[in-house]
Amino acid sequence: MPLLDVNGASLFYQDTQQQDPPRDRPAILFSHGLLWSGEMFSEQIAALRGQHRCVSYDHRGQGKSPQSQTPFDMETLYLDAVTIIEKLQLGPVHFVGLSMGGFVGMRLAARRPDLVRSLSLLETAADPEPWPNIPKYKALSFLAGVFGFRSMVRPIMRIMFGSAFLQDPGRTTLRKQMEDHLAALRHEPTEEALASVIKRKPILPELGRISAPTLVVHGEEDRAIVLPRAKQMAAAIKGARFVLVPRAGHTSSVEEPALVTDALRTFFTQLQAQS
Repeated sequence: MPLLDVNGASLFYQDTQQQDPPRDRPAILFSHGLLWSGEMFSEQIAALRGQHRCVSYDHRGQGKSPQSQTPFDMETLYLDAVTIIEKLQLGPVHFVGLSMGGFVGMRLAARRPDLVRSLSLLETAADPEPWPNIPKYKALSFLAGVFGFRSMVRPIMRIMFGSAFLQDPGRTTLRKQMEDHLAALRHEPTEEALASVIKRKPILPELGRISAPTLVVHGEEDRAIVLPRAKQMAAAIKGARFVLVPRAGHTSSVEEPALVTDALRTFFTQLQAQS
């Protein structure tokens, strides 16, 4: 299992470099959302790996990454991304971040523009966590600690996915895979990751410093980060392009993978043509 030593932590990562020779195009670094792993981008990586080196990684204590041995917050996770890019010599990357991954990506683009060729933000926002969400998420975490995550799968699924996905009879197998992933979550590292999200400081004041071309993708059925928050973020980034994904909630890369892939491919192709 490939692990990368990053700032005192070990992070699991996947890199297509060994399978596909690097092309004369920027690498893509994928950063996942809370509770998930780099696997949430598997469809996009399968489609784009022929044109770009694709790297995904699991945040501390999530997916296949071991639990962090030291406390961490969103600023730590931002520095983890910096170290990944530098250690793997990815150069300025196309950074793709969903939700929690977007919190990382905005910090990276604002503070280390030399490392970012473009920024794609999926189902994310630049403001602090809205106060009504915090007790709800803490309660879910507490109950998961007492009764196990399997008991919390149904309410978490309603947060993470839109109604179209949850009700589609053709997606039963995929929904079961998502439910099984949630049921297997480890409580302590998940609670640590949740704390890094709900305690994060707003990045909105720094968005004016982002110079990288930016694409904002948002599921029209997203309940976790409602549309006005995403539009506020997009408006604060100069020249940001906005794509609304129908039939998708807070996990568009899984719910509508082809639409998300097409949005990313079009964005990257246009940038390549301009360079």
